[in-house]
Amino acid sequence: MNIQIIEKNGKPEWAVIPFSEYEKLQEALEDAEDIKDIEKNLKAIQDGTEIAIPGEVTFAILDGTNPIRAWREYKHIKMNELAKNVGISSAYLSQIENNKRNPTIDTLKNIAKELDIDIETLI
Repeated sequence: MNIQIIEKNGKPEWAVIPFSEYEKLQEALEDAEDIKDIEKNLKAIQDGTEIAIPGEVTFAILDGTNPIRAWREYKHIKMNELAKNVGISSAYLSQIENNKRNPTIDTLKNIAKELDIDIETLI
């Protein structure tokens, strides 16, 4: 690497490097920051202070699938099984999953509990 040192009062003040080297250093710094962020997020997930949502669920929701249906299908739970465990009819659950009816807070809490997820992920 070709480095030019500029001194002021006999002490190094500036280092001039080729632009291509600067770009490499900048990229390495960004990579290091990304790694630090990833490690921080992984620790938060392990500590339980951050919720991790599987990509399959995320993409289904982004494609317009109701979050309850996305989670239910991800966990391979049949609609009638979830409805029975929550104490509602399959027809009512179907209406919720098709955005034709809004569940009560208690129903939403029970669904989240049965799906073993935080209610916030359904809202």
